[in-house]
Amino acid sequence: MDRERLTITLRGDLLKRLDEIIDGVQIRNRSHAIEYLLSQSLAPKVTQAIILAGGKGVNMRPLTYEVPKPLIPVGGKPLIEHTIEMLREAGIRDIILAIGHLGAKIKEEIGNGKKYGVSVTYSEEIHALGSAGAVRNAASFLQQKPFVVVNGDILTKINLSEVILFHQEDKHDATMVLSTAPNTRGYGVALLRGERIVKFLKQDKMQTTQLINAGIYVMNPSIIEMIKGKGDASLEDLFVELAEKGKLAGFTFDNPWFEVSTPENYERAIKEWKE
Repeated sequence: MDRERLTITLRGDLLKRLDEIIDGVQIRNRSHAIEYLLSQSLAPKVTQAIILAGGKGVNMRPLTYEVPKPLIPVGGKPLIEHTIEMLREAGIRDIILAIGHLGAKIKEEIGNGKKYGVSVTYSEEIHALGSAGAVRNAASFLQQKPFVVVNGDILTKINLSEVILFHQEDKHDATMVLSTAPNTRGYGVALLRGERIVKFLKQDKMQTTQLINAGIYVMNPSIIEMIKGKGDASLEDLFVELAEKGKLAGFTFDNPWFEVSTPENYERAIKEWKE
């Protein structure tokens, strides 16, 4: 991205506050800090998110016969509460919950979102629609601007504002957050060239990379038009297409990340998660 040199003069107290946000990793220096703050202030705000909370949680049975996966507790509160807090910290307070299996229990627990400081709307599935189908089903609640999508069974610490800013600067149709795993069996994986995902594999049978789909995405409204049909549709199939067309970016991060999709993963999350 082209940049121009600019000389500015700041008050001492503002300069001190500017220095406080420099961590040497995400914010490297004063110039980067000023650019970050201006981008945050001037960029179009992403204010909406969809949480995919309609899956049956087959691999977590028998627990999920009675408890929907997003309500499984870790650290004294349900997974979905951790996700709502992550979204709220990024300034996202208009949240759409895509529900299906045991959706009434999620509605009973979360309500209208007021107790979490957000507004919650429900997009309900009569029949299972798959991850992309759930996004398509929730489209009527979306504004014509970028939005966030989060899988309902993940637990992580990430600066979502950084992901959104990356997406806005990168100009791809969608951005996928990528974590790492020594064993990628069971995960979708991405082959990355620079910031662009050049190939997305729904399964990594050859262990070609350690970059796995972390279940967090920023998408432009144009994505909805790419979800074809009215029935079951998968986001992973969509990501394969987006990567082939050069429209999918990857944001890598190395903070703790858990997918509570199996009893083994759940046990690990309980043992290792720290607020």
